[in-house]
Amino acid sequence: MQVTPLLSLRVSFHSIPGFNLIPNTSLQNYPLLIYHECFPQSTSATAIEAHLRSVGVVEPQWRYTMYETTHFHSTTHEVLCIASGRARVCFGGEDNPGKVEVELKKGDVIITPAGVGHRLLQDLDSGFEMVGSYPKGKDWDMCYGREDEKAKIEGIKDLGWFEKDPIYGNEGPVLE
Repeated sequence: MQVTPLLSLRVSFHSIPGFNLIPNTSLQNYPLLIYHECFPQSTSATAIEAHLRSVGVVEPQWRYTMYETTHFHSTTHEVLCIASGRARVCFGGEDNPGKVEVELKKGDVIITPAGVGHRLLQDLDSGFEMVGSYPKGKDWDMCYGREDEKAKIEGIKDLGWFEKDPIYGNEGPVLE
C-alpha cells in the first residue's frame, strides 16, 4: 500500500501541559503527532489494518469513533488512523489552556502518547471512524483524571517509546 512519502508528509508536533490529573505530554515529553493525509483518500479500514500489520509495530484492535468524554490511557501509547469522515477533536482536556483542538479527516494518523487526554467534540460528517492500534503486547485501559488513578498515572513514566515508526517502520516522525 502507498502512504504519503516521508519527504512530502506534513506532520504536526504538539507538547501539551498537564492539567489537573490529566498528565498529557508532561511525564515523558513525547509529543502528540499528527500525520496529515498520510493514507490516500481511497484507503479502506481493512487496508489500513493490513498496512499496520505489515509494518509490525502495532496491532489494530478496534474500529470505532472517539468517545465524547475526555479520557487517556496509562498502559500504552495509541495510534489512531482515521478511516472515514471528519471530526473536531480535543487533546489535553477541554478546560486546559494548553489544549489542542483540531479537525481530523480520513487519511490522518495520530500518535497519542500515554497520558494525553482526548475526546470527540463533533462528528462533522456523521461517519467518523478510526482504526485504533497499540504496540504489540500492550493492553489499553481507560483513565479519566480521577484521584483514584494516581498510581496508574505514575506508571506512565516507565513506558517505553516506539523503536520503529508505526506507519513508516525504520524511519519516520515518531523517531525524531
